[in-house]
Amino acid sequence: MNNDVVKLSQAAAYAAQQHSAQRRKGDRAEPYVNHVIEVAAMLAEATGGSDAILVMGGLLHDTVEDTGATREDLAARFGPEVAALVLEVTDDKSLPKEVRKRLQVETTPHKSVRAKLLKIADKTSNLRGLVTSPPAGWTEERLRDYVIWAEQVVRSCRGLNAALEAGFDEAYAAARQKFGD
Repeated sequence: MNNDVVKLSQAAAYAAQQHSAQRRKGDRAEPYVNHVIEVAAMLAEATGGSDAILVMGGLLHDTVEDTGATREDLAARFGPEVAALVLEVTDDKSLPKEVRKRLQVETTPHKSVRAKLLKIADKTSNLRGLVTSPPAGWTEERLRDYVIWAEQVVRSCRGLNAALEAGFDEAYAAARQKFGD
């Protein structure tokens, strides 16, 4: 039996359980778990399925930030590498939103390769979501600001994976076209 497949399945089930009551902010209000599955799928495809830790990180990347999950629980269930990766991309929700956004731009250049790949996939998924189902109540200015900010975060992740970068560039172009400069 392939332990990676078992762990990936467990991570998917855990993410679904943790995010079960959450919906995306878009006007379609898709189940939030769709986002983490999309991120994980992008990471699996872009790496040819060669990095189960990274794909599990994609599935679990928002659990500590947005649910009651803890680093200790992730480490016990999925190992210390997965827990460390998730924490590396987790924002400190005790900080104001503008500070968290600024810190993502400032700290991403110093993150691990896995964290940078995860950032690219996460921002790609978010931009795709903005285009297909913009959050209710967001102004055009807020949408444009998010698109600009996502590119600023991803800028320091370049040169690591051409497939992920191409996916981001496509999503970024579509978002810019829809929301302007």
